[in-house]
Amino acid sequence: MFTLPPLPYEKDALAPHVSAETMDFHYGKHHAGYVKKLNELVADTAMADMELEAIIEATHNSDDSDDKKIFNNAAQTWNHTFFWSSMSPSGGGAPQGDISDMIDAGFAGIDGFNAAFVKAAEQHFGSGWVWLVEADGKLEIMTTSNADLPMTSGKTALLVCDIWEHAYYLDYQNRKPDFVKTWLAHLINWDFANSNVKTLATA
Repeated sequence: MFTLPPLPYEKDALAPHVSAETMDFHYGKHHAGYVKKLNELVADTAMADMELEAIIEATHNSDDSDDKKIFNNAAQTWNHTFFWSSMSPSGGGAPQGDISDMIDAGFAGIDGFNAAFVKAAEQHFGSGWVWLVEADGKLEIMTTSNADLPMTSGKTALLVCDIWEHAYYLDYQNRKPDFVKTWLAHLINWDFANSNVKTLATA
């Protein structure tokens, strides 16, 4: 049985950048709905006792319609949990710690990173996610559609910004770039990114 993990902060802690009303819908209905549906889909199957990541790996390439439903709900459960930790009420601004050097090397500094991140969000069509990932010891920005996520392509997720409309529409309407710029300026959690970098953990 999978459970909805608690938020790492209060629902109103990200205001005014993300409102408590948005969090009520996004966390309380969308994320909770994925967890509920996942439990229904895996009930009385071998997957009921598997780790979330193992379910994702087992179903992401399947042509079976039931597996596709399981993947979508398992991946969205994982993605949303990761998204909440990618934000902090005291976040935003320039990176701190060792990842700062990786940002400088990969994007010629924080301004270059921010511009590339916003551009990726703007150019992504439809629902999805903008990720900062590590691949072969280097940083990349990538987008995924719908429920897909970096682990299915062998990359390590460091941070993610949700660009499904339900993530921002109550606060920003159709102004997705404004949401992403605000997310970078005020919410991005660089401490969380540092904790996920494999090359730092093994250095």
